[in-house]
Amino acid sequence: MFQKILVVCVGNICRSPTGEYLLKNLLPNKQVDSAGIASEISKLVGKPADSMATTVAAEHGIDLTPHGSRQLTEAMAAEYDLILVMEKGHIDAVCSIAPAARGKTMLFGQWVGQKEIPDPYRQSREAFDFAWSILEESAAAWAKKL
Repeated sequence: MFQKILVVCVGNICRSPTGEYLLKNLLPNKQVDSAGIASEISKLVGKPADSMATTVAAEHGIDLTPHGSRQLTEAMAAEYDLILVMEKGHIDAVCSIAPAARGKTMLFGQWVGQKEIPDPYRQSREAFDFAWSILEESAAAWAKKL
Protein backbone atom coordinates (compact mmCIF):
# COMPACT_ATOMS: atom_id res chain seq x y z
CA MET A 1 0.00 0.00 0.00
CA PHE A 2 2.54 2.61 1.11
CA GLN A 3 5.73 1.75 -0.76
CA LYS A 4 7.15 5.26 -1.21
CA ILE A 5 7.38 7.47 1.89
CA LEU A 6 8.61 11.06 2.02
CA VAL A 7 9.64 12.62 5.35
CA VAL A 8 9.42 16.43 5.42
CA CYS A 9 10.59 19.23 7.73
CA VAL A 10 11.65 22.84 7.11
CA GLY A 11 15.27 22.75 5.94
CA ASN A 12 15.77 19.00 5.46
CA ILE A 13 18.95 18.92 7.55
CA CYS A 14 17.84 17.85 11.08
CA ARG A 15 14.50 16.17 11.65
CA SER A 16 13.51 14.82 8.23
CA PRO A 17 16.85 13.17 7.40
CA THR A 18 16.85 11.58 10.86
CA GLY A 19 13.29 10.32 10.33
CA GLU A 20 14.16 9.15 6.82
CA TYR A 21 17.13 7.05 7.93
CA LEU A 22 15.29 5.66 10.95
CA LEU A 23 12.48 4.46 8.67
CA LYS A 24 14.94 3.13 6.07
CA ASN A 25 16.51 1.06 8.84
CA LEU A 26 13.13 -0.25 10.06
CA LEU A 27 11.49 -0.67 6.64
CA PRO A 28 14.23 -1.91 4.29
CA ASN A 29 11.69 -3.02 1.65
CA LYS A 30 10.21 0.46 1.23
CA GLN A 31 11.56 3.55 -0.51
CA VAL A 32 12.01 6.32 2.05
CA ASP A 33 13.33 9.78 1.20
CA SER A 34 13.14 13.28 2.67
CA ALA A 35 12.79 16.90 1.63
CA GLY A 36 12.28 20.36 3.10
CA ILE A 37 9.47 22.85 2.67
CA ALA A 38 11.97 25.75 2.81
CA SER A 39 15.31 24.21 1.77
CA GLU A 40 15.62 26.45 -1.28
CA ILE A 41 14.77 29.74 0.44
CA SER A 42 17.11 28.80 3.32
CA LYS A 43 19.90 28.07 0.81
CA LEU A 44 20.28 24.54 2.20
CA VAL A 45 19.76 22.50 -1.01
CA GLY A 46 22.57 19.96 -1.30
CA LYS A 47 23.84 20.58 2.24
CA PRO A 48 24.59 17.60 4.48
CA ALA A 49 22.62 16.78 7.61
CA ASP A 50 23.35 19.08 10.56
CA SER A 51 26.52 18.01 12.40
CA MET A 52 24.73 17.57 15.74
CA ALA A 53 21.93 15.55 14.11
CA THR A 54 24.62 13.40 12.47
CA THR A 55 26.41 12.92 15.81
CA VAL A 56 23.24 11.95 17.71
CA ALA A 57 22.16 9.54 14.95
CA ALA A 58 25.63 7.95 14.79
CA GLU A 59 25.54 7.33 18.54
CA HIS A 60 22.37 5.29 17.88
CA GLY A 61 23.84 3.39 14.93
CA ILE A 62 22.28 5.48 12.14
CA ASP A 63 24.50 7.04 9.46
CA LEU A 64 23.24 10.36 8.06
CA THR A 65 26.40 11.13 6.05
CA PRO A 66 24.91 10.18 2.63
CA HIS A 67 22.18 12.84 3.06
CA GLY A 68 21.87 16.01 0.99
CA SER A 69 19.04 18.51 1.53
CA ARG A 70 16.32 18.71 -1.14
CA GLN A 71 13.50 21.17 -1.73
CA LEU A 72 9.99 19.69 -1.76
CA THR A 73 8.26 20.24 -5.10
CA GLU A 74 4.76 19.49 -6.32
CA ALA A 75 6.13 16.85 -8.72
CA MET A 76 8.14 15.22 -5.92
CA ALA A 77 5.11 15.11 -3.61
CA ALA A 78 3.09 13.40 -6.36
CA GLU A 79 5.63 10.54 -6.51
CA TYR A 80 5.05 9.40 -2.90
CA ASP A 81 2.25 7.37 -1.32
CA LEU A 82 2.69 8.90 2.14
CA ILE A 83 4.19 12.20 3.31
CA LEU A 84 5.16 12.52 6.97
CA VAL A 85 5.69 15.96 8.53
CA MET A 86 7.06 17.11 11.88
CA GLU A 87 4.49 19.73 12.91
CA LYS A 88 0.79 20.32 12.22
CA GLY A 89 1.64 23.58 10.43
CA HIS A 90 3.80 21.64 7.99
CA ILE A 91 0.68 19.94 6.60
CA ASP A 92 -0.55 23.31 5.32
CA ALA A 93 2.94 24.18 4.06
CA VAL A 94 3.17 20.91 2.09
CA CYS A 95 -0.32 21.50 0.68
CA SER A 96 0.55 25.03 -0.40
CA ILE A 97 3.36 23.50 -2.50
CA ALA A 98 1.37 20.42 -3.54
CA PRO A 99 -2.40 20.81 -3.00
CA ALA A 100 -3.11 17.24 -4.13
CA ALA A 101 -0.96 15.88 -1.27
CA ARG A 102 -3.50 16.81 1.44
CA GLY A 103 -5.00 13.34 1.81
CA LYS A 104 -1.67 11.55 2.10
CA THR A 105 0.14 13.95 4.46
CA MET A 106 0.27 13.03 8.15
CA LEU A 107 2.32 13.75 11.26
CA PHE A 108 5.47 11.69 11.77
CA GLY A 109 4.28 11.49 15.39
CA GLN A 110 0.77 10.35 14.36
CA TRP A 111 0.83 7.06 16.29
CA VAL A 112 2.44 8.41 19.47
CA GLY A 113 -0.31 10.80 20.51
CA GLN A 114 -0.04 12.98 17.39
CA LYS A 115 3.15 14.47 18.82
CA GLU A 116 4.83 17.33 17.03
CA ILE A 117 8.62 17.12 16.82
CA PRO A 118 10.26 20.44 17.74
CA ASP A 119 13.03 21.78 15.52
CA PRO A 120 16.41 21.40 17.26
CA TYR A 121 18.27 23.47 14.62
CA ARG A 122 20.87 25.78 16.22
CA GLN A 123 19.81 24.62 19.68
CA SER A 124 21.49 22.60 22.44
CA ARG A 125 22.54 18.96 22.34
CA GLU A 126 19.56 18.29 24.63
CA ALA A 127 17.18 19.63 21.96
CA PHE A 128 18.66 17.18 19.44
CA ASP A 129 18.42 14.30 21.94
CA PHE A 130 14.77 15.20 22.64
CA ALA A 131 13.93 15.35 18.91
CA TRP A 132 15.74 12.02 18.40
CA SER A 133 13.69 10.34 21.14
CA ILE A 134 10.37 11.37 19.55
CA LEU A 135 11.58 10.51 16.04
CA GLU A 136 12.75 7.07 17.17
CA GLU A 137 9.49 6.33 19.01
CA SER A 138 7.43 7.60 16.05
CA ALA A 139 9.44 5.65 13.46
CA ALA A 140 8.92 2.43 15.43
CA ALA A 141 5.18 3.13 15.60
CA TRP A 142 5.01 3.76 11.82
CA ALA A 143 7.00 0.58 11.16
CA LYS A 144 4.36 -1.41 13.08
CA LYS A 145 1.50 0.23 11.13
CA LEU A 146 3.12 -0.21 7.73
